[in-house]
Formats: sequence, structure tokens, C-alpha cells
Amino acid sequence: MASEAEPRLLGMFECQLCALTAPYSYVGQKPPDTHAVVLLEESYIMKDPFSSDKARFLVLGSRCSVCGKLVCVGPDCSLFYSKRVCLPCVQENISAFPQEIQQDVEKRKGASKKPSSHP
Repeated sequence: MASEAEPRLLGMFECQLCALTAPYSYVGQKPPDTHAVVLLEESYIMKDPFSSDKARFLVLGSRCSVCGKLVCVGPDCSLFYSKRVCLPCVQENISAFPQEIQQDVEKRKGASKKPSSHP
């Protein structure tokens, strides 16, 4: 019966932009063991490894609604604006987004281009 208590792993999630990998146990909009949670997109989910509460979970990522790449929810890889969009697709279609999103994307670009080397 111990196997029923542990979520069954379906596979490994891998972001096609940053190569983040993590095991996932569910794909969909209604994570198991949650009653009132419905996600706005079909997501790759894993049980929260830092909690013993089986209803707690982490969203790893989902498919870009434009190009279909599997991307993580990290700020350097994608954003959610009614649908998940990878940053390369956001850049290609930046004028289709509201001004606030355009400014946020510009801030992200500036932050990721800062040199990481120490003087």
C-alpha cells in the first residue's frame, strides 16, 4: 500500500530552453489530491518535495501556445499572459502584448545581460 501513497512518476520534464529537468507525476489542469484547484493551462506537475501534504504541488512548466516547445515557468524561459508563451515567441510578437508586458520583458532582457563575472 505504500506505493499508493507515493505519486507515480510519469517521466522527466525538460525545458527546451534552459534544459531544467525534473520528474513529473501529472500532466493536466486538475492536479490530483486537490479539490478546488483548476489551472489555466495544461501543466506538468510534481508533488512538492518540501511538504508532507500530498495536496501541495509545484508547476514545472507547459507547452508554448505559439511554437509548442516544452518550457519551464522560470522568468528567463516563459511568461503566462492568458496562455503560456516562451520568451523567444514573446520577442517575435512583442507588439501584440500590452505595454506593461513589453516593459517587463525589456527588464528581463536587461537583467539577463548583466555580466556575471566579478571584477
